Amino acid sequence: MNEEYDVIVLGTGLTECILSGIMSVNGKKVLHMDQNPYYGGESASITPLEDLYKRFKIPGSPPSSMGRGRDWNVDLIPKFLMANGQLVKMLLYTEVTRYLDFKVTEGSFVYKGGKIYKVPSTEAEALASSLMGLFEKRRFRKFLVYVANFDENDARTFEGVDPKKTAMRDVYKKFDLGQDVIDFTGHALALYRTDDYLDQPCCETINRIKLYSESLARYGKSPYLYPLYGLGELPQGFARLSAIYGGTYMLNKPIEEIIVQNGKVVGVKSEGEIARCKQLICDPSYVKDRVEKVGQVIRVICILSHPIKNTNDANSCQIIIPQNQVNRKSDIYVCMISSAHNVAAQGKYIAIVSTTMETKEPEKEIRPALELLEPIEQKFVSISDLLVPKDLGKESQIFISRTYDATTHFETTCDDIKDIYKRMTGSEFDFEEMKRKKNDIYGED
Repeated sequence: MNEEYDVIVLGTGLTECILSGIMSVNGKKVLHMDQNPYYGGESASITPLEDLYKRFKIPGSPPSSMGRGRDWNVDLIPKFLMANGQLVKMLLYTEVTRYLDFKVTEGSFVYKGGKIYKVPSTEAEALASSLMGLFEKRRFRKFLVYVANFDENDARTFEGVDPKKTAMRDVYKKFDLGQDVIDFTGHALALYRTDDYLDQPCCETINRIKLYSESLARYGKSPYLYPLYGLGELPQGFARLSAIYGGTYMLNKPIEEIIVQNGKVVGVKSEGEIARCKQLICDPSYVKDRVEKVGQVIRVICILSHPIKNTNDANSCQIIIPQNQVNRKSDIYVCMISSAHNVAAQGKYIAIVSTTMETKEPEKEIRPALELLEPIEQKFVSISDLLVPKDLGKESQIFISRTYDATTHFETTCDDIKDIYKRMTGSEFDFEEMKRKKNDIYGED
């Protein structure tokens, strides 16, 4: 370990593992350590079930009705992958897909007036949906056609809208869409957590709806994918990639000190030895004095013996409760997966509720979601601080990832990865370049 590295990475969360993989592919000498004995950090999948009970300090062991403990892989942070999103591109371009199997999530649902409805995702579904009246459906269809044809580089597709200036609110007005439709378009298609986007230029929202439609077009049932055996497989896949390119991995390594000289990182001390480096990537748990808290997320893992009502007995789904529907500022999300994904014992379902906390009584805040899941066999409640770096790491060369937010997909995590990459290397993250570097070693397909 007493060596010189280009980059040392602390923590094996998804953000850290992807960056370590990319840096290794880029020819950097990488040392990757974690103080935990398992991969995944905050974004780990816990197995066997007994470990989940211990982690949440639930007395006793799981009842025999829960099946075999090792049949469970329970994600601490629930997320799905957008089929056409950035993380899938990273997986495909780095060929990390060879280590993973995915299943399409069976449906996305939205909450309205106490009930849940399937999010219409094709023209046919929009026309059959009971979310909207007949005239509303026609207007919504026109809006979807406009979005599908929209190209920010071709002014002929704008129809009087300026993508850099026109607020999204005005685009909705142009198509005369009502509040309920605006709610599910902004929150279930564009996947915003709050309504701040309404007054921002419409270009990003239109592109988000396009991403949703294109993701959906790939597999049909929903735009979301989920890996067999849980999300903990993702960081491990990128860790393998890093190892193929010469990255060194050490789990269960207590980190005694991050050594800084003249304001710049020079190394890391562990078990009396010092590894030197030029740059450091880590999650907030390793540098508590360099991060600040910007909020909290509550997550409740619920074990059920039944699919969620009104979802056509789906073995996996997402439910979005738009904030307007429950008088909140931010949405509540439910991610549900089951034994079909090798994450639970036969006949069991795992539903995870998450939202950004707004009051001192978070369990009251998520009640509308828990009511959709009744009866619940066992609940595991966690409250996590949302931590962000105090500075961008330009001087110290210490690059700190953000805590995982309440969203149910990885787009914000990928934005963080691209942002850290740019700050470390000075150049934009380029998917194509990643592909080329891989081909240099593996050769073309």
